[in-house]
Amino acid sequence: MFTGLVECTGTVTGLEPRGAQTRLRVAPAAMGGFTRGESIAVNGACLTVEAFGPDWFSAYASAETLRVTSLGALRTGATVNLERALALGDRLGGHLVSGHVDCLAEVAAASPAGESMVYRLAFPAAFGAQVIPKGSVALDGVSLTVNACGDDWLEVNVIPETRRVTTIAAWAPGRRVNMETDLIGKYVQRMLGPWAARGGAPGADAPGGAITEDFLRRHGF
Repeated sequence: MFTGLVECTGTVTGLEPRGAQTRLRVAPAAMGGFTRGESIAVNGACLTVEAFGPDWFSAYASAETLRVTSLGALRTGATVNLERALALGDRLGGHLVSGHVDCLAEVAAASPAGESMVYRLAFPAAFGAQVIPKGSVALDGVSLTVNACGDDWLEVNVIPETRRVTTIAAWAPGRRVNMETDLIGKYVQRMLGPWAARGGAPGADAPGGAITEDFLRRHGF
């Protein structure tokens, strides 16, 4: 589990493609003391440390990981966002991030807003129900607040400090980034699935077929 607060960036110093899989070697700008088997989010994708040295680590990316993330497009010399797994008792400064990427989003536009930058990204409409205004989203592993959204797009406001310490400073239209929607929202959507399958009616005990606060309380939400 992660928070979406990037600890540092790193440089991809080696790639070992093996068919539809690959191994990455990454040199973090400010991270060390690795342990075999620990989890590190690389551009928001949770990877397991297989080997390491004082200032590098290597990790395996499976065919499934490469299929749903942008890691397969990385080249030697690329810069990536890095975050170690959250330890119990740590501050949760961002939001709960699993490191399991849902889809790829594409930067559609970028415009200044004071000292910040506003980015609009397009993503597959199948994930639209999991994105809400003022909710949270992880983009390339960075926890961000959704300013506005539609069925297949969202806008985020990125402050100067976030651009300084992450790869977002290099975002431009056409850039594809890893997107993970809100973890809690996904569970709620899944749990309400049986009622949605009945044409949106939550059940006979819900007055008028509406999902009300009382209905959610009685069903354990």
